Amino acid sequence: MENRKILKVASYLAIILLAVFARLIPHPPNFAPIGGLALFSGFHFKNKIALLIPILAMLISDVFLGFHNTIVYVYLSFILTVLVGRLIKNNRWQSLVLASLFSSVLFFAVTNFGVWASPGSMYPKTLDGLWQSYIMGLPFFRNTLLSDFFYTFSFFYGYRFLSNFLLKISLAR
Repeated sequence: MENRKILKVASYLAIILLAVFARLIPHPPNFAPIGGLALFSGFHFKNKIALLIPILAMLISDVFLGFHNTIVYVYLSFILTVLVGRLIKNNRWQSLVLASLFSSVLFFAVTNFGVWASPGSMYPKTLDGLWQSYIMGLPFFRNTLLSDFFYTFSFFYGYRFLSNFLLKISLAR
């Protein structure tokens, strides 16, 4: 039983490191793994570590990528996405599609609000300015949707595959 716990932790760590790596390699704007990782963490962890995993992956990669004035909104959106992950009742594809779609919309709403609200923003602090911020963010929304779907399914089903694979190896010994 102890081997099973070690394998489970090793699987989680591998997925976190893959998320950091995927964020650091060149990719299209907003095509990042953290939304999927946040859903995965919320579903699989039922304590504070669920919040820590995506934030830690962000912090590690942000050390290399740099920090910006809307980072609070980005991190907040991923914390909220972890909470969405906790609402997933099963990891059937229909549940994952809905959770992924909702988290993409959540990320879009929170971060574009942050762009508008941040000091030095190019958008006036009016309702028209807020609307303009959302309109200008639409080209990035497509990649957010695609990456959240891709990484959500990759993490959920990749973890299942990896766990089963490692378990079979340990049982074969």
